[in-house]
Amino acid sequence: MKRNILLTITILSYILWSCSGSSHTDGEAHEHSDHIEEHDHEHSEHEGHDHEAEGHGDEIILKKAEAEAIGLTTKTIKPEKFHSVIPCSGTLSAAQGDEMTVVAPVSGVVSLAGRHITDGSQVSKGSVLLRLSAQKLAAGDPAQRAHIDYETARKAYDRASELVKDQIISRQEYERIAKDYETARLAYEAIGGNGTGSAVQAPMSGYLKNILVNDGDFVEMGQPLMTLSQNRRLQLRAEVPQRYYKALPTIASAHFKTSYDDQVYSLDQLNGKLLSYGRGSLAGGAYVPVVFELDNRGDVVPGACVEVYLLSTPVDNALVVPVSALTEEQGLYFVYLRLDEEGYKKQEVTLGDTDGANVRILSGLHEGDRVVTRGVYQVKLAAHSGVIPEGHSHNH
Repeated sequence: MKRNILLTITILSYILWSCSGSSHTDGEAHEHSDHIEEHDHEHSEHEGHDHEAEGHGDEIILKKAEAEAIGLTTKTIKPEKFHSVIPCSGTLSAAQGDEMTVVAPVSGVVSLAGRHITDGSQVSKGSVLLRLSAQKLAAGDPAQRAHIDYETARKAYDRASELVKDQIISRQEYERIAKDYETARLAYEAIGGNGTGSAVQAPMSGYLKNILVNDGDFVEMGQPLMTLSQNRRLQLRAEVPQRYYKALPTIASAHFKTSYDDQVYSLDQLNGKLLSYGRGSLAGGAYVPVVFELDNRGDVVPGACVEVYLLSTPVDNALVVPVSALTEEQGLYFVYLRLDEEGYKKQEVTLGDTDGANVRILSGLHEGDRVVTRGVYQVKLAAHSGVIPEGHSHNH
């Protein structure tokens, strides 16, 4: 009996020990599993951190070969001298003395000298532009009358020159005949006649513009016929809003851009100079004139309307980029910074004054930044493509 009780106790003890060991083993396994999962999670976070360290977050990738193919260029930002700018509109016209209006010396019917007499044609000084004839008019042709008067006076002068040698006529009478001859000659040469009409000649070499008459038109003496321009010097007349009036004495130079060309012209490169600025508004309007004179070295058309950038007070230590470096999205402006041979970054900037060619950056850039100035569009396309080349890494 006693032995049976001992056996029962032994069996119960074994069962209790087995249950205790199983529970301990399961707990250890569970803790070990939690440790593995935690380790895996930390390892995953560590891998993600390494990926960001490689620079593939907001970095734009453009292959070096592609950048070279498009001729991509950059500018290293450093402080430089700039100017405060007054933007306005203006017009270009021929400079004083560089343009002349040809008028009719007599009344008559127009006959152009040839097919080459058209707007833009180049002519030389003294060349015949047109002829004026009045043969069928009641008053007769002035050129024919001048020709007759000239021939009569010339014959009288030749005869008097022989008579005065033999003292057949007095010296006083000879001088009177000589005077009449000179007067007839000048009148004939002024009309430019040859018996078939008055020839109108070019008073200087240049280019024809604004031809105001056609073949067969009747014109009165003194009526404008055409304009002749040497097209060498131009005047730039800027119309400045009155709110900038106090800044006008600080204006030193200007840039301008035409409506048909994106090129920005600098007066400093065109031998330009400031002639004057108005002390009052134009005909009681809201604008004050500022006038410059410059060489016409570019493809500029006199009479063209232009955008003008008046350069005013100097600004030292300005951060400046070319206008070509900027992109605009929903009213915000951006540039692209080059980080390495294949890495780029999109950077928002705040703009200041612009002189048409360059713009001052108020915020968003720092000295030493490399800004893309050519090839901006291709970098922008690369940003939208989202393609990251294999093996590329960049350490920020």
